[in-house]
Amino acid sequence: MEYFITHMTKAQQKSAEKVDTKAMGRRIREIRGFDCNQVQFARLCGVTQAQLSKYERGKVTPPLDVLVRLKRHFGKSIDWIVTGEG
Repeated sequence: MEYFITHMTKAQQKSAEKVDTKAMGRRIREIRGFDCNQVQFARLCGVTQAQLSKYERGKVTPPLDVLVRLKRHFGKSIDWIVTGEG
């Protein structure tokens, strides 16, 4: 899998920055489900429980490496995790 960084106009950058972090956090929580607690899930993601909590509450946007781990372990597309689409 390859990711490419392309040139974006100012308008495209503003549009790309409008990610609903709370909704993304809800989707991460949905992936975790009810069979796994935050400590266990955080280990799978390679982060601390405190950091996972921030992601789930929409306080912090997860970095690309965490999104890729979620995709690989749980089969959810990065597009779906970030936007709810795809």
